Amino acid sequence: MEEINTKRDPDQTRARILDAALNIFASKGYYNTKLDEIVDESHTSKGSIYFHFPNKERLFLALVDQFADLLERRVTEAIQQEEVGINRVRVALETCLLTFGKYRRPAKLLLVQAAGLGSTFENKRNEVNDRFADLIATYLQEAVDVGDIEPTDIEVVSYAWMGAIYGVVIRWVYTGEPEPQRIMDSLLPVLLRSVGFEAQKEISD
Repeated sequence: MEEINTKRDPDQTRARILDAALNIFASKGYYNTKLDEIVDESHTSKGSIYFHFPNKERLFLALVDQFADLLERRVTEAIQQEEVGINRVRVALETCLLTFGKYRRPAKLLLVQAAGLGSTFENKRNEVNDRFADLIATYLQEAVDVGDIEPTDIEVVSYAWMGAIYGVVIRWVYTGEPEPQRIMDSLLPVLLRSVGFEAQKEISD
């Protein structure tokens, strides 16, 4: 039993540190957050934080990765029951928007606070952006392959879609408007029409 607890404890400690860091970063911002505050919030020690994260920057980047992993996992799980084609594209977009809506604080870290924090943070944000543009491109290519949409420049479209999603969601993170459901009801049909797919087509099929 002692060996099992010993192996599990570092992961539990790391999770507590990340949860605490999310709370503090989200409420105070990156520059105003002090490691001592994360120590108090996580009920750990500064040594424990440095064991898992060499500095505040790496801790912040770990939170960005954590949210990106969650977002990708939610999308991947959501499309598993869908047939290859435009429905996977639609469900992936819906899941992305719903996940941003459900996890507003980490979304704020990724979309807002990571902007303007220097090249390291910007590189991480671009890395995450590339990751999800590639994911969208995969589902778009599948939709082209099965004939749901006409051939198009998948790379350009996937980045254009990411830009549209980011732009609307960033405004929501800042102001609380428009609500995620409103974003989904308005933005999703526009994105699908941009690749020549009309919602009415899905209903009539």
